[in-house]
Amino acid sequence: MFDFSDFKQKLTQVIEHVTQEISSLNTGKARASILDPVKVQVYGTSMGINELANISTPDPNMIIIDPWDKNIISDIEKAIIKSELNLNPVVDRQIIRITIAPLTEEKRELLVKQLQQKIESAKAMMRSARTETKGKVESQKGQSGVSEDDIHRDVQEMNKIMDEFEQKLDAIQNQKKQDLSEI
Repeated sequence: MFDFSDFKQKLTQVIEHVTQEISSLNTGKARASILDPVKVQVYGTSMGINELANISTPDPNMIIIDPWDKNIISDIEKAIIKSELNLNPVVDRQIIRITIAPLTEEKRELLVKQLQQKIESAKAMMRSARTETKGKVESQKGQSGVSEDDIHRDVQEMNKIMDEFEQKLDAIQNQKKQDLSEI
Protein backbone atom coordinates (compact mmCIF):
# COMPACT_ATOMS: atom_id res chain seq x y z
CA MET A 1 0.00 0.00 0.00
CA PHE A 2 1.42 3.37 -1.07
CA ASP A 3 1.84 6.13 1.56
CA PHE A 4 -0.37 9.05 0.54
CA SER A 5 0.55 11.34 3.47
CA ASP A 6 2.67 13.67 1.24
CA PHE A 7 -0.16 13.84 -1.30
CA LYS A 8 -2.72 14.69 1.39
CA GLN A 9 -0.39 17.31 2.84
CA LYS A 10 0.05 18.98 -0.57
CA LEU A 11 -3.71 19.05 -1.14
CA THR A 12 -4.27 20.44 2.36
CA GLN A 13 -1.74 23.20 1.63
CA VAL A 14 -3.59 24.05 -1.59
CA ILE A 15 -6.89 24.29 0.33
CA GLU A 16 -5.29 26.50 3.00
CA HIS A 17 -3.69 28.71 0.34
CA VAL A 18 -6.90 29.24 -1.64
CA THR A 19 -8.86 29.86 1.57
CA GLN A 20 -6.41 32.61 2.49
CA GLU A 21 -6.47 34.00 -1.05
CA ILE A 22 -10.25 34.28 -1.25
CA SER A 23 -10.60 35.68 2.27
CA SER A 24 -9.32 38.98 0.87
CA LEU A 25 -12.25 39.18 -1.58
CA ASN A 26 -14.51 41.86 -0.15
CA THR A 27 -18.08 40.62 0.24
CA GLY A 28 -19.45 44.06 1.07
CA LYS A 29 -19.83 43.11 4.72
CA ALA A 30 -17.54 44.18 7.54
CA ARG A 31 -15.37 41.30 8.77
CA ALA A 32 -12.21 41.50 10.83
CA SER A 33 -10.62 38.90 8.54
CA ILE A 34 -10.60 41.46 5.69
CA LEU A 35 -7.56 42.97 7.41
CA ASP A 36 -5.63 39.68 7.74
CA PRO A 37 -3.35 40.35 4.73
CA VAL A 38 -2.33 43.81 6.05
CA LYS A 39 1.08 43.93 7.73
CA VAL A 40 2.17 46.94 9.78
CA GLN A 41 5.85 47.90 10.10
CA VAL A 42 6.24 48.67 13.82
CA TYR A 43 8.72 47.92 16.57
CA GLY A 44 11.28 46.89 13.95
CA THR A 45 9.16 44.06 12.58
CA SER A 46 6.11 43.32 10.43
CA MET A 47 2.97 42.51 12.41
CA GLY A 48 -0.68 41.81 11.63
CA ILE A 49 -3.25 44.34 12.79
CA ASN A 50 -4.89 41.71 15.00
CA GLU A 51 -1.57 41.50 16.90
CA LEU A 52 -1.64 45.25 17.56
CA ALA A 53 -5.27 46.10 18.23
CA ASN A 54 -8.79 45.00 19.01
CA ILE A 55 -10.81 44.72 15.81
CA SER A 56 -14.58 44.85 16.03
CA THR A 57 -17.52 45.06 13.64
CA PRO A 58 -20.35 46.88 15.44
CA ASP A 59 -22.53 46.76 12.32
CA PRO A 60 -22.38 45.12 8.86
CA ASN A 61 -20.77 48.20 7.26
CA MET A 62 -18.21 49.26 9.88
CA ILE A 63 -14.87 47.98 11.16
CA ILE A 64 -13.35 49.60 14.23
CA ILE A 65 -9.68 49.18 15.07
CA ASP A 66 -8.68 50.08 18.63
CA PRO A 67 -4.86 49.87 18.94
CA TRP A 68 -3.43 48.92 22.30
CA ASP A 69 -0.54 51.35 21.73
CA LYS A 70 -2.15 54.63 20.60
CA ASN A 71 1.22 55.84 19.21
CA ILE A 72 0.99 53.43 16.24
CA ILE A 73 -2.40 54.61 14.91
CA SER A 74 -0.76 56.39 11.97
CA ASP A 75 1.34 53.29 11.16
CA ILE A 76 -1.79 51.12 11.04
CA GLU A 77 -3.61 53.72 8.91
CA LYS A 78 -0.70 53.89 6.42
CA ALA A 79 -0.51 50.08 6.18
CA ILE A 80 -4.24 49.85 5.39
CA ILE A 81 -3.97 52.60 2.75
CA LYS A 82 -0.93 50.93 1.13
CA SER A 83 -2.66 47.53 1.03
CA GLU A 84 -4.53 46.56 -2.13
CA LEU A 85 -7.82 46.23 -0.25
CA ASN A 86 -9.18 49.63 -1.38
CA LEU A 87 -10.22 50.57 2.14
CA ASN A 88 -10.36 54.14 3.45
CA PRO A 89 -9.42 54.25 7.12
CA VAL A 90 -10.51 57.30 9.12
CA VAL A 91 -8.67 58.15 12.33
CA ASP A 92 -11.16 59.21 15.00
CA ARG A 93 -9.12 60.25 18.06
CA GLN A 94 -7.92 56.96 19.55
CA ILE A 95 -9.51 54.52 17.04
CA ILE A 96 -9.64 53.88 13.31
CA ARG A 97 -12.97 53.47 11.54
CA ILE A 98 -13.35 51.78 8.17
CA THR A 99 -16.67 51.98 6.36
CA ILE A 100 -17.35 49.09 4.00
CA ALA A 101 -19.36 50.25 1.01
CA PRO A 102 -22.05 47.89 -0.27
CA LEU A 103 -21.06 46.13 -3.50
CA THR A 104 -22.57 47.10 -6.81
CA GLU A 105 -23.84 44.32 -9.08
CA GLU A 106 -20.93 44.99 -11.45
CA LYS A 107 -18.41 44.68 -8.61
CA ARG A 108 -20.05 41.45 -7.41
CA GLU A 109 -19.71 39.93 -10.89
CA LEU A 110 -16.05 40.96 -11.02
CA LEU A 111 -15.41 39.39 -7.61
CA VAL A 112 -17.14 36.15 -8.65
CA LYS A 113 -14.83 36.01 -11.70
CA GLN A 114 -11.79 36.56 -9.46
CA LEU A 115 -13.06 33.81 -7.17
CA GLN A 116 -13.41 31.41 -10.10
CA GLN A 117 -9.87 32.23 -11.26
CA LYS A 118 -8.45 31.50 -7.81
CA ILE A 119 -10.40 28.22 -7.60
CA GLU A 120 -9.21 27.17 -11.08
CA SER A 121 -5.64 27.93 -10.06
CA ALA A 122 -6.09 25.76 -6.95
CA LYS A 123 -7.54 22.93 -9.05
CA ALA A 124 -4.52 23.13 -11.36
CA MET A 125 -2.19 22.84 -8.34
CA MET A 126 -4.18 19.83 -7.12
CA ARG A 127 -4.00 18.14 -10.55
CA SER A 128 -0.26 18.73 -10.59
CA ALA A 129 0.08 17.04 -7.18
CA ARG A 130 -2.07 14.13 -8.43
CA THR A 131 0.09 13.70 -11.56
CA GLU A 132 3.25 13.69 -9.46
CA THR A 133 1.82 11.15 -7.01
CA LYS A 134 0.47 8.94 -9.79
CA GLY A 135 3.98 8.84 -11.27
CA LYS A 136 5.35 7.70 -7.92
CA VAL A 137 2.64 5.02 -7.59
CA GLU A 138 3.27 3.70 -11.10
CA SER A 139 7.05 3.72 -10.59
CA GLN A 140 6.54 0.82 -8.15
CA LYS A 141 5.83 -1.40 -11.16
CA GLY A 142 8.28 -4.27 -11.29
CA GLN A 143 9.30 -3.97 -7.63
CA SER A 144 9.18 -7.16 -5.64
CA GLY A 145 5.98 -7.58 -3.66
CA VAL A 146 4.05 -5.02 -5.75
CA SER A 147 1.49 -6.45 -8.16
CA GLU A 148 -0.53 -4.77 -10.91
CA ASP A 149 -3.57 -5.06 -8.63
CA ASP A 150 -1.72 -3.19 -5.86
CA ILE A 151 -0.87 -0.35 -8.24
CA HIS A 152 -4.46 -0.26 -9.54
CA ARG A 153 -5.79 -0.19 -5.96
CA ASP A 154 -3.36 2.62 -5.04
CA VAL A 155 -4.43 4.68 -8.06
CA GLN A 156 -8.09 4.22 -7.05
CA GLU A 157 -7.26 5.31 -3.47
CA MET A 158 -5.41 8.37 -4.82
CA ASN A 159 -8.43 9.31 -6.96
CA LYS A 160 -10.72 8.88 -3.94
CA ILE A 161 -8.53 11.26 -1.90
CA MET A 162 -8.48 13.71 -4.81
CA ASP A 163 -12.29 13.63 -5.02
CA GLU A 164 -12.60 14.41 -1.30
CA PHE A 165 -10.36 17.47 -1.61
CA GLU A 166 -12.12 18.66 -4.78
CA GLN A 167 -15.42 18.50 -2.87
CA LYS A 168 -13.88 20.62 -0.08
CA LEU A 169 -12.72 23.13 -2.69
CA ASP A 170 -16.18 23.21 -4.29
CA ALA A 171 -17.77 23.80 -0.88
CA ILE A 172 -15.40 26.71 -0.22
CA GLN A 173 -16.20 28.17 -3.64
CA ASN A 174 -19.97 27.81 -3.18
CA GLN A 175 -19.87 29.43 0.27
CA LYS A 176 -17.81 32.39 -0.95
CA LYS A 177 -20.00 32.75 -4.04
CA GLN A 178 -23.07 32.85 -1.77
CA ASP A 179 -21.37 35.48 0.43
CA LEU A 180 -20.60 37.58 -2.65
CA SER A 181 -24.16 37.28 -3.96
CA GLU A 182 -25.91 38.31 -0.75
CA ILE A 183 -27.04 41.92 -0.61
